[in-house]
Amino acid sequence: MTTHYLTWLLAIPAASALVVLLVPRSWDVAIKRFSIGAMLVELIVSLRLVLADYSDAGYRFVEHVAWVESFGISYKVGVDGISLWLVVLTTLLSPIALYASWGSIKTGIKGYALSFLLLELGMLGAFVALDLFLFYVFWELMLVPMYLIIGIWGGKDRVYAAVKFFLYTMVGSLLMLVAILYVVASYEKLAGHYTFDLQELSSLVLPASQQYLLFGAFALAFAIKVPMFPFHTWLPDAHVQAPTGGSVILAAVLLKLGIYGFIRFAMPLFPVASQTIGPVLAGLGVVGIIYGAYAAWVQRDLKKLVAYSSVSHMGFILLGLFAMNRNGISGAILQMINHGISTGALFLLVGVIYDRRHSRKLDDFGGLAKVMPWYTLFFVVITLSSIGLPGTNGFVGEFMILAGSFLSRTAIGFGSSWFIMTLLATTGVIFAAVYMLHAVLRIFWGKIVHPENESLTDLNRREVASLLPLIVMVFWIGLYPKFFLDKMNPSVDAFVTDFTVRYYEGRRTGEPRLVDFEELEQRIEAAGGLAMAEPTHEDAQ
Repeated sequence: MTTHYLTWLLAIPAASALVVLLVPRSWDVAIKRFSIGAMLVELIVSLRLVLADYSDAGYRFVEHVAWVESFGISYKVGVDGISLWLVVLTTLLSPIALYASWGSIKTGIKGYALSFLLLELGMLGAFVALDLFLFYVFWELMLVPMYLIIGIWGGKDRVYAAVKFFLYTMVGSLLMLVAILYVVASYEKLAGHYTFDLQELSSLVLPASQQYLLFGAFALAFAIKVPMFPFHTWLPDAHVQAPTGGSVILAAVLLKLGIYGFIRFAMPLFPVASQTIGPVLAGLGVVGIIYGAYAAWVQRDLKKLVAYSSVSHMGFILLGLFAMNRNGISGAILQMINHGISTGALFLLVGVIYDRRHSRKLDDFGGLAKVMPWYTLFFVVITLSSIGLPGTNGFVGEFMILAGSFLSRTAIGFGSSWFIMTLLATTGVIFAAVYMLHAVLRIFWGKIVHPENESLTDLNRREVASLLPLIVMVFWIGLYPKFFLDKMNPSVDAFVTDFTVRYYEGRRTGEPRLVDFEELEQRIEAAGGLAMAEPTHEDAQ
């Protein structure tokens, strides 16, 4: 019997958004409860996906319905070990972020809830789409509600931050659309029909010269979303101006779509370009690690500090991704989840203190451990997870990424550079401890210099309820990562093998052609398999 869990996952926020749109604005309490309830149902549906067997590679819960047949556009969705935990992260953080928002969002409740529901729809759709047109629709759908969340409910410079976010993302998206259309047109010339189906388009092998241009168009869109240095400048402005809930979703989920785009689309479609340019992107990731850490250290605004820490953490994820081995890629995927949990919690905690003090400047605090002991405990635990203390979630992901980078053998002429990049990335772990612990000491220890801090109240039940699930996840992943890795590793192994075959096959062609990679991989496996060897300059030629 066909199950429709992914359709339900998309239909619930879409239908809920329609309901919210139709009810009167005065029904604030009902809108709050209904929107949270709808998102909790989403979480339950996503947990059903976790119960499936992911012991072998391949998509689960696939649904495929023709949409615009003349152009080969279809409604095709599916989930595998790579996208599974990103879907769960989205459904976990969305209700938490919305619930936490109700402490500070007092006006425009209807519009805020509607924007959040549409944002969740766009994020989930992008993670499960297996049709490039469908993916692009959801990719663009996310842009509008986040623009509204920043531009309407943000800080005093919210319009500037929202427009900057919109323009950066739109430029990259338009280039990606052009590249998608070129790939589809190239496929039609060989196959005789149009299709946007990712699995069908993956059989297309393009010349290296075309791959570089097309990969560049995809990579720009994804690099802006990550954001990769030097395309990161929109992020601090967006985070500082966004309301707490917007910052949580922006850091915890939206940034991950850039990395996911590389894994799901850019690398499989353009393996030769990915293989050659990957070390350069990994190098930019390392620059982002060090630059983000230094920028975070000199900040005096706590929210901007956390924003720059995201640039540093996402640099680690890029390094692991382009190491192109199981440790690196599994570590990158796991670290996406870890960053979402830890940084999402940090933005929640920043929102808590801002609601009470209406300031985020480090100089305005000191000695808060005496008046807010529970807040201090939660903040310290999340800080330790963010800097990768053993026993917390951050340690597992960073360790796997560094191990994968150290063992990388994927780069053309970059063999020694991977060792250097690993060493430089390791310093980022130290820098993270410096800027995070420096902030903790200034905020929570010492004397209470400002009298207004003496009357600050500790965490209330709503705030504890928002933070507690994330604390549980910090230690669950940190102490028992096997549960999460077992779901993703078969898909990661298949991805590495598939990429290897596509890369070597892609080097052989000078003209566009179609290749049955599934049959080719079966023949290679029957012949003893193909290990990922370090390509030489002669190989590249």
